[in-house]
Amino acid sequence: MIVFRLSTSIYAENLSGKGAELYGGRWNSIGTPVVYSASSRALAMAEVAVHLHFQKIPKDMMMVELYLPEDSMTSLPIQELNANWEMFPYSYHTQKIGDDFIQENRFLVIKVPSAVVKGDYNFLINPRHIELQKIKIVNISPFRFDSRIFSKEG
Repeated sequence: MIVFRLSTSIYAENLSGKGAELYGGRWNSIGTPVVYSASSRALAMAEVAVHLHFQKIPKDMMMVELYLPEDSMTSLPIQELNANWEMFPYSYHTQKIGDDFIQENRFLVIKVPSAVVKGDYNFLINPRHIELQKIKIVNISPFRFDSRIFSKEG
């Protein structure tokens, strides 16, 4: 399966999960490493764009295509999510799901729903899993945000 990750060029080949470990996210608390990826380029862009302001858009963004082996993947059952799972700030509930996924270390990847684009999915990669080397970087290409995404004119 191919998934996508939007990253600055310096971290394009880095699958350590260090950024998420330092700052936390919807699916992990601070101190837990995880690599976020998305089912499409558009979703990868949207997931990053919600955290950016036009003046702070990095100029060296790269779209990373990753191959994920499906034999070490699990899915989060939607019924395990509470009613406000997609709200911001992130809930302890979703962070605990991701933290438990990493700590249990049973699977390399977990498929979770996107809070940004309903009906689409993100794929969380466990950088501590013994099968991490099965993930392959297929392609890395420059990515430019269309400035209209951040325009206040409409």
